[in-house]
Amino acid sequence: MVLVALSLSQAPAFAGGISVVPDGNRNAEQPHVPGASARRTKAGRTTFDAKYEKVRDLLAGDRRLVGKIKSVAGAYDIDPIHIVGAIVGEHTYNVDAYDRLQSYYVKAAAYAGNSFRFGYDGESVRDFVSRPQFSACDDEKGSYDLWSCRERVWEEEFRGKRVGGQSFPDNRFSAVFFQPFFAGQTFGLGQMNPLTALMLTDTVSRVSGYERLDERNASGVYEAIMDPDVSLAYVAAAIKTSIDAYRRIAGMDISGNPGITATLYNIGDPERRARALAARNRGGNLVWPEENYYGWLVNDKLDELKALL
Repeated sequence: MVLVALSLSQAPAFAGGISVVPDGNRNAEQPHVPGASARRTKAGRTTFDAKYEKVRDLLAGDRRLVGKIKSVAGAYDIDPIHIVGAIVGEHTYNVDAYDRLQSYYVKAAAYAGNSFRFGYDGESVRDFVSRPQFSACDDEKGSYDLWSCRERVWEEEFRGKRVGGQSFPDNRFSAVFFQPFFAGQTFGLGQMNPLTALMLTDTVSRVSGYERLDERNASGVYEAIMDPDVSLAYVAAAIKTSIDAYRRIAGMDISGNPGITATLYNIGDPERRARALAARNRGGNLVWPEENYYGWLVNDKLDELKALL
């Protein structure tokens, strides 16, 4: 995540010692869109504008879906515009939206009862995280801290390295162990990554009452993140986690800037990014989090998106 220096026109606001991030975009023009996103869109013989309009129209034409978004947002104490922003960003830059909500339910049902497995090179992820390198994670109490710890161990001890005679890919933990179809695949209305869902399962179980997810039941994870009702809870939990992390770690309130929460939804790892921002700000010159291409679109279209609610 890129951080930019505070301009004089962006004087900080404070609420109880917390710096309130200004609304709008810090960049006058949209940051660069990754080539992978452009290639996917070209392969689908469509454009970013057409994909944006399609997901916008899906939301505009489905009051039931909008009602679900509002209800879930209320349960997680966030503004529903954050959920709308995440959905719009995902379906503009990652996948094309279905024409109606029912299609998401039908797609989710197609995964029910199938046998999937999270693992790599013949080793299940459950066995992999039982290796001694992960012992430091054993004392973590919640699913978010547990899987975040395991992800850090992967980055530090295994990624791109040879361990015990076995070579491991130079790729993200989620791409190597949690995507049995092909790397980079996300699913459902919220385009949720299976590892992210496992991190958030405690929160979603506590707030929404859904059954906790288990890495030994990959099909159950896929069913959850593809079912629109359950998926919305995970989207909301991810956004709430980012907002809380930036307030707790960086002393910043990002709840009034959907472009920032959308950016974090897109790039993940909000706690590490909040720590990096806090470190930058210890020097005395206040810097704000900056939106990426995905969050920039959300802020740029904010009036239009708010009208959907």
